[in-house]
Amino acid sequence: MSTPLLDTISTPEDLRQFQEDQLRQVADELRTETISAVSVTGGHLGAGLGVVELTVALHYVFDTPRDRLIWDVGHQAYPHKILTGRRNRIRTLRQAGGLSGFTKRQESEYDPFGAAHSSTSISAGLGMAVARDLDAKQNNVIAVIGDGAMSAGMAYEAMNNAGAMHSRLIVILNDNDMSIAPPTGAMSSYLARLVSGGTYRSLRETAKQLAKKLPKFIYDKAAKAEEFARGFWTGGTMFEELGFYYVGPIDGHNLDHLLPILKNVRDSGTGPILVHVVTQKGKGYAPAEASADKYHGVVTFDVVTGAQTKAKANAPAYTKVFGESLIKEAGKDDKIVAITAAMPTGTGVDLFHKEFPTRTFDVGIAEQHAVTFAAGMATEGYKPFCAIYSTFLQRAYDQVVHDVAIQNLPVRFALDRAGLVGADGATHAGSFDVAYLGCLPNMVVMAAADEAELVHMVATAAAYDDGPIAFRYPRGEGVGVDMPEEGVPLAIGKGRIIREGSRVAILSLGTRLAEALRAAEDLEARGLSTTVADARFAKPLDEELILRLARDHEVLITIEEGSIGGFGSFVLQLLSDKGALDRGTLKVRSMILPDTYQDHDKPERMYAQAGLDAAGIVTKVFEALGQEAPRKARA
Repeated sequence: MSTPLLDTISTPEDLRQFQEDQLRQVADELRTETISAVSVTGGHLGAGLGVVELTVALHYVFDTPRDRLIWDVGHQAYPHKILTGRRNRIRTLRQAGGLSGFTKRQESEYDPFGAAHSSTSISAGLGMAVARDLDAKQNNVIAVIGDGAMSAGMAYEAMNNAGAMHSRLIVILNDNDMSIAPPTGAMSSYLARLVSGGTYRSLRETAKQLAKKLPKFIYDKAAKAEEFARGFWTGGTMFEELGFYYVGPIDGHNLDHLLPILKNVRDSGTGPILVHVVTQKGKGYAPAEASADKYHGVVTFDVVTGAQTKAKANAPAYTKVFGESLIKEAGKDDKIVAITAAMPTGTGVDLFHKEFPTRTFDVGIAEQHAVTFAAGMATEGYKPFCAIYSTFLQRAYDQVVHDVAIQNLPVRFALDRAGLVGADGATHAGSFDVAYLGCLPNMVVMAAADEAELVHMVATAAAYDDGPIAFRYPRGEGVGVDMPEEGVPLAIGKGRIIREGSRVAILSLGTRLAEALRAAEDLEARGLSTTVADARFAKPLDEELILRLARDHEVLITIEEGSIGGFGSFVLQLLSDKGALDRGTLKVRSMILPDTYQDHDKPERMYAQAGLDAAGIVTKVFEALGQEAPRKARA
């Protein structure tokens, strides 16, 4: 049995001490370690398994961290983390105080750019390359981007700019899903080595210079002939038109192909180069290879069987409730369509697709396009439900403003992952949507307090034709309330009283309502009669309800799963405008997410740290009263 090599690697510098014929063993051990670690922590698995050989080859050929290696999105970077000094912490992935599930600058010098939203690597890489050139340095910059991420316009904007600037930048296109062009074995590898080598590139440049001395029409014909001949054998004409020198496609799991080509690319002269590498998601782990999503995201699992540890659900997941509710509404209205940006399963649109395949549109990782596409459908009388995570809708804010809100088009925004999301951390938290949507004229913003309310809000959005409307809901399970048979449209801008009291009023927006009710029970036991209200709408506000709460109570607390500038700010503006704050006895406090980016942890712990749980509400009430919260009354 051979001696384990991975145990001797602390940094890529150690990896570079090996002979090339030892790298196959390193890759095999790295794949095994990745599977073992993710089986304990859960997380993204398939994408990382697909780039094991590529990760080994890149760190072997390039002088990282001096050479900048940028992983687009970052969920495929677990093998990279293992090789870059973080193996001893790899089983803390996505755990409190542990490693991030994405690349993170604060975590390692080997992570030159933080990435958790896709399609940013080429732009960032070009920025680093230009900065290098301005500093007269010689290091390489390598951006690894998947074929899915290449569906976003930002990637092409960056490539177009890079091609025009002619700065030395290496882009690795990891083709693991769309199969833009399959590798064709030995001939493909041979051609890729040939065109990436210095001899060919030197001859090509010499020929260009000689051809320039010929009449222009002959030069143009020669250039087109060379481009056609090379494109015929190797593909990549589109990338060449953007100004990149194209190499590939090559087998991303064959180190004998990868290593010489990457060395040629490393030693090339100026100009941007794109290396097209074809890989397989889930490579080397049979359960992942056999899975429809290649084990893209998993919970903890048994390594031998691949069986994932699924916790028993106590209530339906909000995502599923949305999908099923939309199906019911679409059954009554053939103008309802569903749009998602490469997240059909994550948003519940996959359920809708099974029932209405011709009315479902997955536009790829292209949130900007998704929003304007929805706007276009709305102009023709359709009722588009644009289902996008709150954090991803941020990428399309200009389109929300200019293409939807200004034109007052009835696009329905279903914002999944509202609030804190746990293991995915700050990059995926839906913290800002109430603030950035609530400030827009013509926009209606709702937040579901529980899964039953979500059913009604889907029905409300379906029935609303007066302009854009958004409803937000969190990741995970509901709270276990009785579910309605079907949704009933809500009165726009009207909240509801859940519990009547006399001294303290808690006005909740979203799923903090359950914690507000728990806090009310605690406050009641401490002698403070408490009203609890569900705002339902952040915009328009239920002015009558809010002013009554302010008039009839000594303390008014607003609580939301969002940032500063959101619901609490809107309420304070209303109270100020209506003179309700002039009554000196009213004490108003807003409870929001802290003005910081919270690291990954379990959601309940994150909310407790933010003070947005029942205990935090009780403490806030007593602070408003200028008192210290007494110990909880005995039952």
